Amino acid sequence: MMRRLIPVLLLCALLLSGCAANGVQPENGYAPPESERLVVYTSHKEEIYRPIIREFEQRTGIWVQLETGGTNEMLEQIALESDYPQADLMFGGGVESLQAFSEYFDDMPSGLDDNLLACYMLAGSKWLPFSSLPVVLIYNQKLTGDDPPTGWASLLDSRWKGKIAFARPDVSGSSYTALATLLQALPGTDEALMEAFYRNLDGKLLEGSGLVVGAVSDGDSLIGVTLEETARKGIAAGEDIAVVYPEEGTSDVPDGIALVMGCAHRDNAVRFIAFVLGTDVQKRLSTDFYRRSVRADLAEPARDFRIIDYDIVWASGHKAELLAAWSLLTEEGAP
Repeated sequence: MMRRLIPVLLLCALLLSGCAANGVQPENGYAPPESERLVVYTSHKEEIYRPIIREFEQRTGIWVQLETGGTNEMLEQIALESDYPQADLMFGGGVESLQAFSEYFDDMPSGLDDNLLACYMLAGSKWLPFSSLPVVLIYNQKLTGDDPPTGWASLLDSRWKGKIAFARPDVSGSSYTALATLLQALPGTDEALMEAFYRNLDGKLLEGSGLVVGAVSDGDSLIGVTLEETARKGIAAGEDIAVVYPEEGTSDVPDGIALVMGCAHRDNAVRFIAFVLGTDVQKRLSTDFYRRSVRADLAEPARDFRIIDYDIVWASGHKAELLAAWSLLTEEGAP
């Protein structure tokens, strides 16, 4: 995926939204001064980041620039730029991915986590959760008959060989979370489980997690692995899919936000973090984005599906090792 550095709003949109009234005066007629800027790296889809950032700009007058791409791509870019940081924030990505890159992030100021649910946080971490994202299975109701998949073990069942929609875990943070969930939910060694799963994919891997729902709905695959949010959004859009919460239990790992070490616009970054964790944005997670809030005062009713005790530290600490093993499987399976 090619990365893009883009202003979220053109200057005219900023002026029309009232940014000039907030004290932002463009330099040379094009952009505000450094004190009123923020650079955000994000792996969120546009329908998530655009309305949130647009509202932040309108409320604060801060000019936001975005660099977009896959979670791993953005984190690796932050690592490459660590001597001369270009980003102020990493917005998005499973928190085990953020945890794996902790050395490139700064400690969060106190108070930002006061209203957040403890179950979505990790003591000593340098990230904060943004939204709750359970991993689910989906299936094509017309083509699977009366015997749909039931859980993680279904992904190893030869009945579904070559019929599973799954995005590359070295590109997609959510796919890595799904892979790590499978390894923690099923008995067996990591090596044996990964090999069995990869063999059952029969060489079919999608380039992005956003392609999973369409592949199942169109019948290119019969079942798929995705986030609850993505599945709910697809159903609302009329996609021909149904959702299964794995019977062995699933992970409910949040995606997160982290402050880049040595960033140029730290105060504005902290304002953005407080904004996205505030009640206004967190309420929109369920009403507009098919997600779940991580705030204690906005928590949804108890879930009617099983959650495993997902080990974030293990998933982050073994990420490089697991992806290297996965890469080896793909090389061995290449024609």
